[in-house]
Amino acid sequence: MNFPIFKTKIEGLTRKFNLTDPKDQRDYFEAKAGREIEKLREYLKNNTFVAYLLGKKNSGKGTYSKMFAEIVAPEKVKHFSMGDMIRNVDRELADEKKKKELFDFLKKNYRGRFPLKEIISGLERRDTKTLLPTELILTLVKREMEKKEKKAIFIDGFPRDLDQIGFSLFFRDLIGHRDDPDVFILIDVPEKVIDERIKWRRVCPACQTSRNLKLLPTSKIGYDKEKNDYYLLCDNPNCSALQSFAEQNLGGRGVKLLPKEGDELGIEPIRERFIRDEKLMEMAFSLYGIPKILLRNSLPVKEAKNFVDDYEITPEYVFELDEKENKVKIKERPWVFSVQGVESLSLLPQPVVVSLIKQMVNTLNL
Repeated sequence: MNFPIFKTKIEGLTRKFNLTDPKDQRDYFEAKAGREIEKLREYLKNNTFVAYLLGKKNSGKGTYSKMFAEIVAPEKVKHFSMGDMIRNVDRELADEKKKKELFDFLKKNYRGRFPLKEIISGLERRDTKTLLPTELILTLVKREMEKKEKKAIFIDGFPRDLDQIGFSLFFRDLIGHRDDPDVFILIDVPEKVIDERIKWRRVCPACQTSRNLKLLPTSKIGYDKEKNDYYLLCDNPNCSALQSFAEQNLGGRGVKLLPKEGDELGIEPIRERFIRDEKLMEMAFSLYGIPKILLRNSLPVKEAKNFVDDYEITPEYVFELDEKENKVKIKERPWVFSVQGVESLSLLPQPVVVSLIKQMVNTLNL
């Protein structure tokens, strides 16, 4: 698969945007893709689309689609996660009333290769690693779609396996979006980037805000003298942590973000899934009759100045303790890594979403 480098740099635009600031981010999208955003908003007043997000785990599927929705029309666009849907089903199975409603729906709507009794039994004793039959997945999606107002949707997690590719070609018909344009969105992210995203990921135990100690820190940094280690403090103004919890742990300055178990191993525990996702993307890329949007997260160092602005590139953050002021200082430096022997840089989410917006306009013939 050949993912072209998308140019977001605009000649003559000299303003530098702080992409961590919400107002600057809005101005950035207006400057880089204002006309395209207006076209999409006009289209979404009376129309919708179905987009299938395909990429390796932690490639940014949720981040890109949610940012697209936020910038274009949050009331008209929805990110639909298959994983979230299945986790919700698992919770329903623990509630007798909701479980009965679920099984009643399946009795009326399920069609597939396996007997319904076997399907229900499998649901009740399923472990999280077992993939559900495709026909059941489609029935559950139909159920979710019937509950919600019709919107443009980004599907995250389907197709999940090679045998589901064929179903995806008819997915919009199966869920009632019969006249919607549909599109595959393929996301190319180097393994090195995903590996660093996992290894340095930190999550707030209270509000689940996810950041990265190396690539996306919070505004609050702490230092553990005993461990000679820096850590992040949650700065989410809507964090649900009780003040007493924060005071008990960190003197009232915030809640410490923690690594998830196994994150220190990076991509190794999920390498088999990486291989499967790669094959899935290759098959989707080769299909006829459905348009593709290609999103690329990285580019060679030697090409960067011609295609993107400096502030669109992912920096690496390093910390330094000022012992006199007893304060941690944050410094930025270029993050350069190798992709098949080529020195490369990673892009922040915003320029990738600019590419998504502009390619979506072309795909919808706007």
